[in-house]
Amino acid sequence: MTIDLHAHSAESDGTESPAELMASAQRAGLDVVALTDHDTTRGWGAATEAAGGLGIGLVRGIEISCSRDGRSVHLLGYLFDPTYAGLLTEIEAARHARLTRMDAMVERMAADGIPITIEKVRAHVAAGATLGRPHLADALVAAGLVPDRAAAFRDYLHDESPYYVSHYAVDPVRGVELVTAAGGVAVVAHPFTRSLGRSLDVDLVEEMAAAGMAGIEANHRDHGPEEVARALAVASAHDLIVTGSSDYHGTGKPNRLGENSTTPSALAAILERATGVDHLPA
Repeated sequence: MTIDLHAHSAESDGTESPAELMASAQRAGLDVVALTDHDTTRGWGAATEAAGGLGIGLVRGIEISCSRDGRSVHLLGYLFDPTYAGLLTEIEAARHARLTRMDAMVERMAADGIPITIEKVRAHVAAGATLGRPHLADALVAAGLVPDRAAAFRDYLHDESPYYVSHYAVDPVRGVELVTAAGGVAVVAHPFTRSLGRSLDVDLVEEMAAAGMAGIEANHRDHGPEEVARALAVASAHDLIVTGSSDYHGTGKPNRLGENSTTPSALAAILERATGVDHLPA
């Protein structure tokens, strides 16, 4: 069984619709895939319908924007009740903050002579989708300023860039508490990645575990052997579920579905803990 628990559709910053993502998962030979768009569950319905027709197991999820002391933290939430008011409030606050944040980033670029407008950014966002830096990256690519998203983040959009503007995001410990209260399972995504200067302190990951976080994404493209070993050590010390995922974005990133995967036993542990919504088996 091949299980990939971290993938994005065009409802956030992927390039495929939820239905197209399910079809890509089937072609990639996946048995189970999780839809984990940034700060939205808008794709759940279409993904559910498509997965059922294709015989793909679907784990409905989300990737929640969190922040602590200016450091971005990505929290995966699986199989939670999407109507839970406390979590909905935080997700909507983050989505709204992304709008004003994008205006500010575009203004900083314009002041520096970079020919990007908010209209050019919005041209790359599907109706109702969560706005994010990848869409600004797409605008930079379209303007011929960089060859791809990766170069856009490297040259313009990383956390230390003069054009970077933070946005409201819930504290990661509070995020864990909300996902858990909504009957879901919280897993920290690629906590030790260094690709964008976002490696988290082990102390913070341990604090999240103490708050009820169930798992840690250890096997990920942005984790080298040292980072995987660190994640496994934290998992062992705090009895966390270990996951592996692609973080697939369609053509928006080089990540390929199934390039890292989760074991059936880890998925079973997630399903056992979840009480919000059901896993949709193939």
